[in-house]
Amino acid sequence: MPLSRLLLLIWILGLLGVAAELVLLEHYEDVKQFIPFVVIAGCVLVGAWLAIRPGQRAAERAFQLTIALLAISGVLGVVFHYWGNLEFERERDASLSGLRLVWEVLTGATPALAPGTMILFAFIGYAVIEARRQPRRSSEAESRGRGHEPRPS
Repeated sequence: MPLSRLLLLIWILGLLGVAAELVLLEHYEDVKQFIPFVVIAGCVLVGAWLAIRPGQRAAERAFQLTIALLAISGVLGVVFHYWGNLEFERERDASLSGLRLVWEVLTGATPALAPGTMILFAFIGYAVIEARRQPRRSSEAESRGRGHEPRPS
């Protein structure tokens, strides 16, 4: 199995695992909590499209777009989780401030850094793209090298 297909499989299965975890955590109490589900569903569909039609330019472009959406959703998720914990900690103890407040927010009830997983999947998606480019680069280099004898010095 080529590396690009293996990475794509890991990407799709990993995103499905994140979606399952979000369901188990009941991560659907308000509209903002549906963002990762929508992004993951789009990513899985586009990933399947790319797997079925690997040479189709539209599928490659759509896949690149999903990578951007993953990164954006990951950043937004970290911000939303942080803000939610910040509000809770300030209500719980108004005297908290500085590093102590930051620590309480980061270790609060909502895992503040968990949405960073979406950013990790954006990087895996980028690895899929790079792995797909590698065979093209090697075949282009080989074709340039054929028929060209090095000149004697």
